[in-house]
Amino acid sequence: MRKHGGAEVFRITGARQSLADDVRGRQRRYVISMSVRTVSVVLAAVLWNVERHVAVVALVLGILLPYISVVIANAGRENAPSLPSTFVPPPVRPEIEAAPGPDAAESGPEAGASPGGRPEAGPS
Repeated sequence: MRKHGGAEVFRITGARQSLADDVRGRQRRYVISMSVRTVSVVLAAVLWNVERHVAVVALVLGILLPYISVVIANAGRENAPSLPSTFVPPPVRPEIEAAPGPDAAESGPEAGASPGGRPEAGPS
């Protein structure tokens, strides 16, 4: 494989699904949840005089499900679950530091300077 000097490299595994597939999936989830809502409302009407507590649960489900369905249907592309990064940066090369000059070893701290680099106060 050839190396391209500074060219950006992208991974196809990080690509999102197409917009058409995303919309189709959200529409399908919405239709399924609305079908469950319709069945629960019909069940509540049929069971109202027979099993009142089951009918109330079905009615509450039928009332809350439209809100939940809309929230789920609208929660689309911004919630991509931890996709890998699509950009692979080029490797970072460490910088080479300049070697100290020959006089750097001989020049130590200046005379009269403390280890902190400040001149020491002498007796007055």
